Amino acid sequence: MAIVSARSPIAACTRAQSRALPGCPCRSTTGHRPPAPVPAAMPPALRPASDALRAASPCPLAASRRGILDAVTSALLHDALAPLRSSPAASAVLLDIDGTLSPIVKNAAEARVPEPTRKVLTEVAKRYSLVACVSGRRAADARAMVSIGSITYIGSHGAELLKAGWTESVLDPAVREWADRVDAFRRQADTTELRRSRVRIEDKGPIVAFHWRGAPDEDAARGAVDALAARAEAAGLEVHWGRKVMEARPPVRIDKGAGVANLLRDASVTAAMFVGDDVTDLDAFAALRGLRERKTLEHALCVGVSSEDGPREIVEQADVMVDGTDGVRDLLRMLVAD
Repeated sequence: MAIVSARSPIAACTRAQSRALPGCPCRSTTGHRPPAPVPAAMPPALRPASDALRAASPCPLAASRRGILDAVTSALLHDALAPLRSSPAASAVLLDIDGTLSPIVKNAAEARVPEPTRKVLTEVAKRYSLVACVSGRRAADARAMVSIGSITYIGSHGAELLKAGWTESVLDPAVREWADRVDAFRRQADTTELRRSRVRIEDKGPIVAFHWRGAPDEDAARGAVDALAARAEAAGLEVHWGRKVMEARPPVRIDKGAGVANLLRDASVTAAMFVGDDVTDLDAFAALRGLRERKTLEHALCVGVSSEDGPREIVEQADVMVDGTDGVRDLLRMLVAD
């Protein structure tokens, strides 16, 4: 089971466990430090997400109990999903793609959603009122990657909307005004020197992205991207950073939070979940919580996806965490389980 609850214990050995496991190296004062105790007044399900990160150093003997611990954390996540599962006709399931549905790869153009994940997402789409993928990619590219036409796609970090059944996406008018200037910057940045450093340019329409993941010398490639970032800002564009990627965007609000809020504005849902792995997904977390505070939503669930080089902010701000793209697939299966 690849599911971990961020606000509950995970497979790690605490001192209480070590006392019950004679010979456990955690008995030593030089062993790994257990997570800070949670006050008795705080229910386990409300432990902060950062506790899960502090508890992530597994004990060899405690690992033998992983099956039991996985069952416990799975049950806790099942409780977190209860508002959606109990009212699928009034619930929205919103997901990032890269690093969430699809594993991160060196060349983003080669990323694919595994067929088992695509199949269970199709089942989720049949059962829930609104299912959407929210991506930094163009909406049409996101649809081609996921290959499910019955769901909605929010592309270019919220600047594009491609609803189920639509043949073309709709671009935010404020963003459209900057499209030519972004394209001009992209063409000027595409130099022989940049190609030599193996920085890959991704044309996202109103956004241009520069990837240095997998470059022979990632430090040198990052330096080239830093110089581009300074040029983008001098040209009046906004710079946004992700996991080994820099994006130059129009100086208007473009983020997943705005895209999610706009999508849900006309949706008849009372519960919504967003699943993501990167800093760009934090805006979507904030949007859901804002809708809940304004009583537009009764329930909002923010799910983070752990990864080797994922940002700590995801762990700190998520309500629950799942372990990689496999954990996301397990999460989707729980949504449709009888």
